[in-house]
Order: sequence, then structure tokens, then C-alpha cells
Amino acid sequence: MGELTNTYGITGMTCGHCVTSVDEELSALPGVTAVAVELTVGGVSTARVTSSQPLSTDDVAAAVEEAGYTLVAS
Repeated sequence: MGELTNTYGITGMTCGHCVTSVDEELSALPGVTAVAVELTVGGVSTARVTSSQPLSTDDVAAAVEEAGYTLVAS
């Protein structure tokens, strides 16, 4: 199986520190090989997560919440 890439919406992020916090939490998930977080101040930021195995939305949401933000329901 190849790598999988999913994009998630995140609310509550306002600065570069927010980006770093989300990046660190998502990178710690098992199987994650890359994370790219794009900050949208005042809107929905995005995180593109590449992994070697499927990730559950619950695990991604928990990681984002651990960083202090909210995953947008898709």
C-alpha cells in the first residue's frame, strides 16, 4: 500500500505557534510521514497529513484537540 494523504480543516488557530503545536501533535500519530499546516487567520486553517496507514478521524481530532484547537467536521 502506498502513502495516503488527507486534508483536515482546523479552527481556532491564530499564529505560527498554533501551526507548530498542531504539526507536532499530528506528526506524533503512528504512521504519519509528513504534515503541512496552512494558517488561515480568522477562518478555517488546513492540515494535510500523509501517512503510511489509514488514520481514524477520531485520532486526528484528538491530536488537534491536544494542541488546543478543533477539527472541523467534514
